[in-house]
Amino acid sequence: MLRRNLLLLTAAAAALSLPTAPATAQTAAPHVLPDGSVPPGLRAVRQHMLDAPQNMLVFHSIEHLFQTRPVARSGPVAALAKVETALPAATIAGKTMTADAWEDRTFTNAFLVMRDGKILHESYRNNTDDRTHYISFSMAKSITAMLVGAAVADGSIKSIDQKATDYVPELKGSGYDGVTIRQLLQMRSGVDYEERYDFGDNPSMAAKIFLNAIVANTERFADTATQVRRKWAPGSHFNYSTLDTSVLGWILERATKQPLSEYTSRVLWQPMGMESYGFWMADGPAGTGRELSGMGYNATLRDFARLGQMMLDQGRFNGKQVLPADWVRQATTITSNADAGAPPVPADVTSPFARSGYGFQVWTLDDTGAYMALGLQGQFIYIHPATRTVIVKLSYFPPEGSPDGDRALEETLAYFKTLVNWRG
Repeated sequence: MLRRNLLLLTAAAAALSLPTAPATAQTAAPHVLPDGSVPPGLRAVRQHMLDAPQNMLVFHSIEHLFQTRPVARSGPVAALAKVETALPAATIAGKTMTADAWEDRTFTNAFLVMRDGKILHESYRNNTDDRTHYISFSMAKSITAMLVGAAVADGSIKSIDQKATDYVPELKGSGYDGVTIRQLLQMRSGVDYEERYDFGDNPSMAAKIFLNAIVANTERFADTATQVRRKWAPGSHFNYSTLDTSVLGWILERATKQPLSEYTSRVLWQPMGMESYGFWMADGPAGTGRELSGMGYNATLRDFARLGQMMLDQGRFNGKQVLPADWVRQATTITSNADAGAPPVPADVTSPFARSGYGFQVWTLDDTGAYMALGLQGQFIYIHPATRTVIVKLSYFPPEGSPDGDRALEETLAYFKTLVNWRG
């Protein structure tokens, strides 16, 4: 185990020593052998990308480890005003600590607090800076939902009450047959899929997709959707599923008649005046693989903050109505994840997910009126409309289910509450 971690750390550190890509373009390395397969050493790093401590480095080195698709920016950068101020102390488990100590304690790579469109605090750790691109993990789901809103606005998608099979007929006969785009946005497809990553001799479906599509690039993530069966009636049951979002990405590709990366550039990155390029991870080389719409977007800290500010301002940013205000209202209308007639959550259950609600690929995990794009192992765009606050935290939490990972989530949400109540 120690030898494996040392090898993985060495590989990730080597990736960090590569020259920094320019802010206007990004080119992916081939990452394949002459026969098209992924080299064994690279497969090993990919397979263990979530493990601590190497995740501290891997989470901001994705372009050196995976197939990617660049998302171009253009034109003048939409400036963000900056008014640096000291953040309030954090009180965690009855102990008071500085914001700087809290950032270290909660495995932070980059952190930004913005109010009324002005940056109050911005910090970077672990060999990162304002040019670094960080993986969003499932924050990408929220970006995919934004793209669906843009596609509805430009007429590429007629209605979110259309069936997925209207755009992807390959889904006929599967559990997704009869499922609407709205139900996909709400994670209520009803298909028999569990977001559970059990590896070993008998890996779960989600684990197989991870190993084959993301690690080895031998299959496409969304193709599994053609094989799954139905478990519940569509619309009746919340079931968090990256596969649902992969179907949304497939629908977007068909509806817009262009790759997700090109559409992201056209409807978000260019009109918003983003500061740097973005990029999607892909599950195979160009012409074969698709962008990983459920977990694979990468961007800089400030560009993630711009997305949050656009949502806070009801779809308006950089002098443009980027998304319709009505779409943002629909997307951020939160529905409880508990199904009708479900028993109440026991008082001794402390996980914030047990009492959470969901909109169109956005979460609410607290009682402050905030909603958020949320990614695996500590990626947050947290939006608090009442105080016009946007918080972005890009982290390297230990894997989910570990005591430190669970603690970091709880302590992060606790400090977010401190920040939105702070009048600095």
